[in-house]
Amino acid sequence: MQKSNQTEAHAPVIWLNTLVFGITFLIAVIGVPLYGLTHGFSGGLWLAFVLTIGFAGISITAGYHRLWSHKTYQANPVLRFLFAIGGALALQNSILHWSSDHREHHKHVDHDDHDPYSASRGFWYSHIGWMLREYQQHRYTNYDNVKDLQQDPIVMWQHRNYLTLTLLTNFGWPILLGVLMGDILGAMLLIGFLRLVVNHHTTFFINSLAHMWGRQPYTDRNSARDNGWLAFLTFGEGYHNYHHIFSADYRNGIRWWQFDPTKWLIKGCSWFGLTWGLKKCSEYQVEKARLDMQFQRLQVAASSKPQHTMEKLHEEYEQLLLKLKEYYLARKKLLDTRAKALRDQMHLPTLEQLQQQVRDLKHAFKAQRRDFRELLESYQRTLTS
Repeated sequence: MQKSNQTEAHAPVIWLNTLVFGITFLIAVIGVPLYGLTHGFSGGLWLAFVLTIGFAGISITAGYHRLWSHKTYQANPVLRFLFAIGGALALQNSILHWSSDHREHHKHVDHDDHDPYSASRGFWYSHIGWMLREYQQHRYTNYDNVKDLQQDPIVMWQHRNYLTLTLLTNFGWPILLGVLMGDILGAMLLIGFLRLVVNHHTTFFINSLAHMWGRQPYTDRNSARDNGWLAFLTFGEGYHNYHHIFSADYRNGIRWWQFDPTKWLIKGCSWFGLTWGLKKCSEYQVEKARLDMQFQRLQVAASSKPQHTMEKLHEEYEQLLLKLKEYYLARKKLLDTRAKALRDQMHLPTLEQLQQQVRDLKHAFKAQRRDFRELLESYQRTLTS
């Protein structure tokens, strides 16, 4: 281990990344405030700043992440092209390279030697440090895990022309806005430098803070957390605990009240035929994962209690899972029957009976879940008293 640490400490510095991150950050924290105090920024520039953050950020979350890395839906070539341009504007490497890193992260999450930005190595490393030295140089041109993306002409076009696209978007776009608004330097500072720093570090928070700060309602097999505050900063990516166990889902925030504009965009585009094949994980599996975590935590907390106490709790849990399974099986049967009725343009006599069965099972499951929660709370009070 000592030899490995020494090797990593002497890993070659990636000077281009180091200079880009360092220079843009210094200009953002020093140059932008000074210019703001001495000259000020117009309302038009601030609006362009916010909209550009949104375009670049959503191109990473909806494009790089959920479309290309995880293939949770399919998209029209026009939308894919826009995401490719926005990804170049975000300056986070090409689609091909970003997706390759991200797939390795999911495959080896928290593994120090194989996860490119393992959070188990600390905040600094997972946030930005992994990009400052050549820790995994052998992987930089190995794209075997993204062979499917190599068949996408837009992905490969962006990969081949990435440097040109980043220069055109990160310099050309602010300069164009500066010409139109009569303030080229102000546009470069605000939309060029500050915007880029904001886009960078909010995305980097998912690699770092989203593995350190928040709740784990679905799994504790990895360090990923759900965090509503981070979701607000990252276009919905903050529900990271859910994402790491159900990465094939186009949603990260699955509740109606959870902030996930990336999900809303993907769903909204489907109404106009721009996206299709939106994948959603089984509600049964999602609910079961959540209940499993609740039961697992109580088992750990009550490990020193009498055996009969845990036997009763386990019995209640098994009954709850049975009710859960019955409800979702009946609901699936109802949906299949309803689809057949619509397809055949006929009314099936069993449809109303199935609907009533689903309602009854839903009420039974909710009652059982309520009783189980009360039992959990009762045991938790006993354990803490």
